[in-house]
Amino acid sequence: MNLIKWDPFRELDDVSSRLNRIFGRMPSRSTSDNEMLAVADWMPSVDISETDAAYLIKGEIPGVSKDDVKVTIQDGMLTIQGERKQEKEEKNKKFHRVECSYGSFVRSFRVPDDADESAVKAEFKDGMLNVTLPKSEKAKPKSVNVSVS
Repeated sequence: MNLIKWDPFRELDDVSSRLNRIFGRMPSRSTSDNEMLAVADWMPSVDISETDAAYLIKGEIPGVSKDDVKVTIQDGMLTIQGERKQEKEEKNKKFHRVECSYGSFVRSFRVPDDADESAVKAEFKDGMLNVTLPKSEKAKPKSVNVSVS
């Protein structure tokens, strides 16, 4: 079981980020140990889950080409970055509403100590980015049978 340190200021930062997304403002710079945000035009939503064998990061990046997404790991940080390009303005076309976010994005996450950075895999399909970070062999739990006499 992992212990998670409660940080009340992190919760305030989360509420602030949600309100900024609702009202279309830029997110504030986060100073959390677990996640560092760079200044970007928008942020894709991500889900991070864990199994016995690996960590999985799923990011929603609809409307972005595979060639415009880059996943890197450096100094214990996993970074997902890219760009969603806006349509070129046409003379005969009027936009009545534009709610989609366009421009560059960056998301960075601290890699857990038990992850094997050299075996990371990334797959991009139908606007979903799936990054798999396998756990290292030494970190996986092992069971030992003990005979009692």
